[in-house]
Amino acid sequence: MSSITTDQGIVHYEVYGRGRPVILLHGWLGSWGLWQETMSFLGQHYRTYALDFWGFGESGKKRETYAVQDFVGLVGQFMEQLGIFRAPLVGHSMGGTVSLSVAIRYPERVSKVVVVGSPIVGSSLSPLLKMAGYRASAFLLFNMMGPFRAFMKHYYSRQICSDPRFPDMMDRDLSRTTLESFLRSIASLRRTDLRPMLGQIKVPALGMYGDRDKVVHPLQWQPMQAGIPQAQIVRFANAGHFPMLEEPEVFTQKLRMFLDEHRTIPLRKNLPENITL
Repeated sequence: MSSITTDQGIVHYEVYGRGRPVILLHGWLGSWGLWQETMSFLGQHYRTYALDFWGFGESGKKRETYAVQDFVGLVGQFMEQLGIFRAPLVGHSMGGTVSLSVAIRYPERVSKVVVVGSPIVGSSLSPLLKMAGYRASAFLLFNMMGPFRAFMKHYYSRQICSDPRFPDMMDRDLSRTTLESFLRSIASLRRTDLRPMLGQIKVPALGMYGDRDKVVHPLQWQPMQAGIPQAQIVRFANAGHFPMLEEPEVFTQKLRMFLDEHRTIPLRKNLPENITL
């Protein structure tokens, strides 16, 4: 277990493997733990970092805001503190929206971008997630935390992911989420629309979407491809919102194939010794 201290609190992360860095970003109500299998595979070829956003997992939970743009700034600080000059970003769901936003705000820091079941437009979220972004709804759910966790673990989790391990994973991550991080992050994601800015992304991009996704509309690969003409799209016919759990072998193979393609040249020469590429 590792952590860094940022201007907005502690950020927990895990690291595994050796080689070029790859940064993995989780989705709403998630944590670095969703990436464990992916890290085990990629770590044979890359140095993989998986962090917890503020308000989730083991990271600090004393902020007043948890917007998508806050997490974009977090990734920038994370890379700066760890001496990672440039790296691919791989984001699941909200984490993919953050990854694309980092590539737009800090284009010199991102060599490739991968999104997994990520909303390009916030209106593509399921009705349940949209509802969770309103304070009255979130307050009600958190004041009924016992029944809410039971519903999420024993019913909802089984509707959105076929991996039998997922209900316990979701319950663990939900137990470490605060009302404010629960509410403000999904409210921010609901209002997001990246379509006008996608054309600014010039690096290789990959969209990975499950055809059975019930959390984000499974056709969100279409606005991604329309906005980033060079984007590659991989679809999983037998997976929903979590292809890394439901089709792990195909997922990791496709991901590694993309990361291995077009090895990028550093943007500047004679970098300091503590900078990782």
